[in-house]
Amino acid sequence: MALINPSNGRSLREARSMSLKEAGDIANECARSAQHWASKSVNVRAECFDSLATVLRSSANDYAELMAVEMGKAVVEGRAEIEKCANCCEYYAANAQQMLNERPIASDATKSYVAFEPLGVILAIMPWNFPFWQVFRCAAPALMAGNAMILKHASNVPGCAEAIEDAFVKAGFPKKVLSNVYLNNEDTEALIDEPSVAAVTLTGSTRAGRAVAARAGAALKKCVLELGGSDPYVVLADADIELASKTCVKSRFINAGQSCIAAKRFIVEKRVLEEFQAQVLKHMQAVRVGSPLDEDTDIGPMARMDLRDELYSQVQDSIKKGAKLLLGGEVPDKPGAWFPPTVLGNVGTGMPAYHEELFGPVASIIEAQDQDDALRIANDTNYGLGAAIFSKDSEKAERLAKKSLQAGSCFVNTFVRSDSRLPFGGIKHSGHGRELSEFGIHEFTNIKTVFVA
Repeated sequence: MALINPSNGRSLREARSMSLKEAGDIANECARSAQHWASKSVNVRAECFDSLATVLRSSANDYAELMAVEMGKAVVEGRAEIEKCANCCEYYAANAQQMLNERPIASDATKSYVAFEPLGVILAIMPWNFPFWQVFRCAAPALMAGNAMILKHASNVPGCAEAIEDAFVKAGFPKKVLSNVYLNNEDTEALIDEPSVAAVTLTGSTRAGRAVAARAGAALKKCVLELGGSDPYVVLADADIELASKTCVKSRFINAGQSCIAAKRFIVEKRVLEEFQAQVLKHMQAVRVGSPLDEDTDIGPMARMDLRDELYSQVQDSIKKGAKLLLGGEVPDKPGAWFPPTVLGNVGTGMPAYHEELFGPVASIIEAQDQDDALRIANDTNYGLGAAIFSKDSEKAERLAKKSLQAGSCFVNTFVRSDSRLPFGGIKHSGHGRELSEFGIHEFTNIKTVFVA
């Protein structure tokens, strides 16, 4: 399969591939390396991760250009992604010891406590949209806990996968502690069965999550799933409309809208709908679309032509079912996976823009009659990854975020984002398990009870 530059439609190179047997051999090598790595102290692992942060920062421009060419990310966003990865490395280097310390627990024993021991080799199946961050947010906690990792990255970002593995080597990690495999979907699922694979983590679509969870379940192996999202941003009548509209637009167009936690559905109380809509259109028209290699670009192309075409189909189907096209919506007549910033108004039930995840630069505006109706609409989805709510009454908004919004991460008067210090993950069809923070490092450990009579 030829890899395509999404900016111009030109071929980059042929995608790498390997057999299931080759991948199995790598998994066995990784398992041997995992035993060696687990024997290292947390302080030694931390030194490696501090070194890795330095390696990442020293090549940030190169990595950003690589992402721009392979999947269309604007270089400004690419450099920010690398800095976030470096910060994550440093966070776990500084805090893992405390997270992994034994926890004494009073019982009938002379001595009883909980210890956190590594599981072994984690198979990480990662997507293309944040080709460095998605890897580091699971690799940093998993490896700091003493595990090793096999990385099955998305097939359209092999250069990023190679760069990540190379960065670990440059930082002084033992060989094969993080190892790439290049497999099709069928063989990737089969790799889960390998005895040397202890657990699986996947970031991707709900469909992929079901397949991986079924295979892992059949093999009785732990899995963490971070899947799709159709994040609601609820704008109450007492919100700061300028802040809400600007924040919604910023969130919607991170990574050209190709983010699981981007604002997808703008749910607005009727009393402020007209004002909000006008502000959204103003901010949307200011978004700069251009080459991802240009420093002034806000959003580049989408990552692949097939994804662009699917998004266009969802937009057209929504319009046919009653949505109103307020901005954009038409595919430009030029090579590449380009799609313009788009706003759909009058979005309602039965439309793809209401029920499905639109993974690209398209915002859906949905009218709510009042606060209760807005919350009902926000929760009227199979997804539950992130959500945000806007109100000048921050105490009320906090109460509603905590008690009324059904999502793994709920933000007040700002946009949803991941942070190494906070747990990240979803509910419902957005997956299960948590990444990042102390919760993330414990996901891939044996939480072991030790009881001394």
